[in-house]
Amino acid sequence: MSNTGTLNVLIKPAQSLLTTWYAEQVVKGKIIACKEVILACKRHLNDLKRQGNDDFPYIFIEKTGLRPIRFIESFCKPSKGDFKQLILQPWQHFALGSIYGWVHKGTGLRRFRECIIFVGRKNGKTTMISGTANYGCSKDNEKGADVVLLANSMKQARLLFDESKKMIKSSPQLKKRFRTLRDAIHYDNTFSKIEPQATDSDKLDGLNTHLGIFDEIHEYKDYKLINVIKNSRGSRKQPLLIYITTAGYQLDGPLVDYYEQGVDVLNGLIEDERTFYYLASLDDEREFEKPEMWIKANPNLGISIHLQDMIEDWKKAKRIPAEKNDFITKRFNIFVKSDEQSYLDYQVIQRNNKVMDIETLKGVPCIGGFDLSESEDFTSACLEFPLDSADVFALSHSWVPKKKVLANNEKIDYLGLAEQGLLTIVDEEYIKLELVYEWFVRQSEIYSIQKIMYDPAKAFRIIKDLENFGFKTVVVRQGALTLTPVLRDLEAMFIDGKVIFNQNKLFRWYINNVKLKKNENGSWLPKKQGRYRKIDGFAAFLNAHFEVMKMLVAPKGDGKINVVSIKDLMD
Repeated sequence: MSNTGTLNVLIKPAQSLLTTWYAEQVVKGKIIACKEVILACKRHLNDLKRQGNDDFPYIFIEKTGLRPIRFIESFCKPSKGDFKQLILQPWQHFALGSIYGWVHKGTGLRRFRECIIFVGRKNGKTTMISGTANYGCSKDNEKGADVVLLANSMKQARLLFDESKKMIKSSPQLKKRFRTLRDAIHYDNTFSKIEPQATDSDKLDGLNTHLGIFDEIHEYKDYKLINVIKNSRGSRKQPLLIYITTAGYQLDGPLVDYYEQGVDVLNGLIEDERTFYYLASLDDEREFEKPEMWIKANPNLGISIHLQDMIEDWKKAKRIPAEKNDFITKRFNIFVKSDEQSYLDYQVIQRNNKVMDIETLKGVPCIGGFDLSESEDFTSACLEFPLDSADVFALSHSWVPKKKVLANNEKIDYLGLAEQGLLTIVDEEYIKLELVYEWFVRQSEIYSIQKIMYDPAKAFRIIKDLENFGFKTVVVRQGALTLTPVLRDLEAMFIDGKVIFNQNKLFRWYINNVKLKKNENGSWLPKKQGRYRKIDGFAAFLNAHFEVMKMLVAPKGDGKINVVSIKDLMD
């Protein structure tokens, strides 16, 4: 592709909408796409068949879906590169055509209120979305349309804003109709405007959002900015929020929540008719060395991305662990840890997604473990159940002082976790040991606690109380000699998807935060990723697994290793 041409390989300037065509080609296998994009295309085609059903209130109007595409291609020119015209590619037709083309059959208002566009770097996200911002401000039939360009920092938010402004200044038609200022773009015909905003902005509470565009939400640690914008839509007839991003390293933030929800929606596990998902990534690590598959994460491959350059970049990056992980995250669009010594990666943790009814565990033998806080920090306790299936079930609970909740350096939804019963927030400045003792006593009324495993540091008082109640307690030394085999056994169980924790978000956060300190002699010790990345719940689980590991396998008379059944344990 020459820089004197157009951003186009597959199509001419749009005379018709390619949304349905793209979906058909993907489903037929004529356009290579990942499984989530295939499911999104099947969803579109299935919804077309549902248009006449009484229980499906939406219809697809091609002309309506084509409007933003025609606007962008007619008036918006990218600021970077010597391109005569911006031509949107089929995947962009599919995204924008779906977002704007699906409407309510009675009111004509947009079906989708939110959309997630998840693609690798350099795939033309900024250009497409900046053009969409200009369209939303001027041509979306909304008076006083407030278009807000959002990011974790004002510097990032201004990247989208500055691109929108440059598009306007480069277009004779748009330049006549828009009024561009340093911090705002005005469309005076409808009293509408475009503004950049960020988490640290001081004007968030006064917003009245018609179109909110969130850039790179992989950096977001919490929902503060998202919630403010969602709450600012109340007076709008058809507000739209667009989240556009690549993968990132914030594995317990909003992006992962939205991504997992999108996968569930596309697989039909949950219903959400009002959110559009385009989730593009490689399907698995076997495709890292298959450049012909890279288009799955990079639908603009051959347009804004040159394949040969990407191949050369990968050959260089994969030799250096930190660069390799960054390439996998940003170019293959797969969630991975930034530290090469991280204990488990995102995909491995995701395999452990089984859910079971804890009522079936009443009276079942289990092993307890706990990890005590230093002072104003987390304290965690755990019961681990070895199951007949050779899986294990982890019942985890934590305590945290109210003072820590108010500081919230971890950016955790403490109140939400407390409402789910996963966490207890206490008014004291530190966690009293009596709370942990009382938790084990209460659990012993439901489950058969065989032993309680513990780190001897700071545990003298509570151990005496537990033993006086009748519990059997066992020390777990925290050195590499003791913990290495436990860590390795747990790693294998996680890889095999054999750890069940009922998708406990706090427990998963603990696991995400674990990295390994590896010594030359092959020994392992668990460490936390950073100052605010706590692993207390994992440490309690690790202590319990020291004993459970031995319970899961036991030699029989023939010398073979067999899984010990729950019945055997109870006998």
